[in-house]
Amino acid sequence: MTTALKTATANINDIPTEAELVQRARDMIPMLLEKAESVEKNRMVSPETIKAFVEAGFFRILQPARFGGYEMNPAVFYKVLMELGRGCGSSAWNMMILGVHQWEFGSLPDQACADVWGTDDRTIIASSYPPFGKVEEVEGGYQISGIWKTSSGCDHGAWAFLGGLRRDAQGNVIDRLSMLVPATDYEIEDDWHVFGLAGTGSKSLVVKGTFVPYHRVHSLIQYDKDDRGTHFLYPFNQIFFGSVSAVIVGMAQGGIDEYIRQMKVRTSTLDGSNASLSPYVKDRLGNAVVRVRSARARLLQMMAETTEIVERGELVPTYDRVHHMLDIARVGRDCEEAVMLLFKATSARGIYLSNPLQRILRDVIAASNHITQNADDTAGMLGAYLLGQQLPPMVFGLEPVSLND
Repeated sequence: MTTALKTATANINDIPTEAELVQRARDMIPMLLEKAESVEKNRMVSPETIKAFVEAGFFRILQPARFGGYEMNPAVFYKVLMELGRGCGSSAWNMMILGVHQWEFGSLPDQACADVWGTDDRTIIASSYPPFGKVEEVEGGYQISGIWKTSSGCDHGAWAFLGGLRRDAQGNVIDRLSMLVPATDYEIEDDWHVFGLAGTGSKSLVVKGTFVPYHRVHSLIQYDKDDRGTHFLYPFNQIFFGSVSAVIVGMAQGGIDEYIRQMKVRTSTLDGSNASLSPYVKDRLGNAVVRVRSARARLLQMMAETTEIVERGELVPTYDRVHHMLDIARVGRDCEEAVMLLFKATSARGIYLSNPLQRILRDVIAASNHITQNADDTAGMLGAYLLGQQLPPMVFGLEPVSLND
């Protein structure tokens, strides 16, 4: 271990508690609310906000302890995201994307961690996992090129994980890869012009041709037991997909917060009475709350169940993983329905750009369109699995999987 790494490990004695981290996130909500409009207009989160997240220790929550991190249960990360999302969806989304990668390093050799954190354990990593580019296996690693789209928060990253397909000699896909490249190997193309989550700065990364050594590559699909610590034994899809859902829960809770603020003081245009006296205003609020609370509880219950498994040093069984995939994916739909319920009660006042609720709705709709929130296909996979049919390859393993496997 290098001197730099020894120093990083030695400085983690004063680790905050889960409660302290969640409170730090909660304390940031007023600041995030104040900046939310400017974040959207600027189409990116400010460096000052990212710095605040760094100083709060949020990027260390999932980072391996031997490289300066807290190596905490991912549920802590989820709870922090749920608070940040109440303030600004785009800012929380950046924290989610840029902060979940620290957990991913648990699937990589120490050399990859040293490449990134050897001199600065605060280095931030961006990503674009869809396999947009060309990947060719060569001696010692992979040669890659192409354009990787929707890299959220890429302006703040010094490295990026890029997705790619590994093929055999006949061109058949045999694995999905995550490949780590430094920012010096790509250019950022500013093409992020969207109606929701506009402030995430999810621009494209252009790679004209670079080499990625094997030690900076891992499979996104293969799920085997190795010498990883227990905190890194969760399936990749569970931790990454679940992080997306945690942010969406936070956004929807932010919608509830805003609705309550508005309806407490709003008056009816018919008779001047307080709008909160309307049974429909109250009914929509209650039904929105139960949807968001249910989504939150489902995510945290999933983490509680799988934590018991990985802390025994075991892998999460496929049966549980298939159920958890739908637990995660359904969050987007539940939260979208919740915020739409509230928005429809705001009538014409809700459509003004000055009304925060319309931005929250747009952000939740955009977030719910993320591939991790595809509840239709995921429900179909679970149903097929329980009926004894095979799951497709490249989702829960390299090969098709059935209930009897």
